[in-house]
Amino acid sequence: MGTLLITGTDTDVGKTVLTTALVSYWQSYRFCRQLGLMKLLQTGTGDCELYQQMFAQEESLKIVTPISLATPLAPPLAAVKENTAIDLGLVWQALKQLREQQDFVLVEALGGLGSPVTEELTVADLAADWHLPTVLVVPVKLGAIAQVVANVALARSLKVNLRGIVLSCSQPENEARLTDLAPVDLIESLTQIPVLGTLPYLNQTNNHEKLAQVAANLDLEFILPV
Repeated sequence: MGTLLITGTDTDVGKTVLTTALVSYWQSYRFCRQLGLMKLLQTGTGDCELYQQMFAQEESLKIVTPISLATPLAPPLAAVKENTAIDLGLVWQALKQLREQQDFVLVEALGGLGSPVTEELTVADLAADWHLPTVLVVPVKLGAIAQVVANVALARSLKVNLRGIVLSCSQPENEARLTDLAPVDLIESLTQIPVLGTLPYLNQTNNHEKLAQVAANLDLEFILPV
């Protein structure tokens, strides 16, 4: 079945907001279809616990975290400190099984597109090797244009199936400066990748109704099945 990888230019750029918004949208408008939600790999605490808090009661949703390390560092560094290894075979099998069971699977990556998963592979490598359609979350801030151009270049060099870009406002003032900090026309011209919309600043990130509306305002035809 279909899969979408949600990654970004860095950590704390809005990947989890987009992920939970898409889940909330799916639950609100596509309740008769089964959705899978997977954290590619977690170090420290955060996303997996949030998923359980927000969606554990949803019967049509299955949540999977194949590998979780306690140390809040890049996975290869966390693995060394915990005297273990990153078994990507385990991650792949978990994803494969989830895809067989559910109608669609959302996978939230860790860090950014260039973040290391092992000592040899980045998130971008896995997106390419596993043929995962991908959406890139870009924070609206000074330097956003350079970040998105560099990340799209990385994706293109590895032949990642990059379906679109989502801009993310982590601060309320960034919404007003959107056209200055992350002009959509210029980003699309430089990257030849569609900008699917903007995540507004949210002072509450666990409001299902608001999150569903945020997702509904995106050009979802590029990233979700009809």
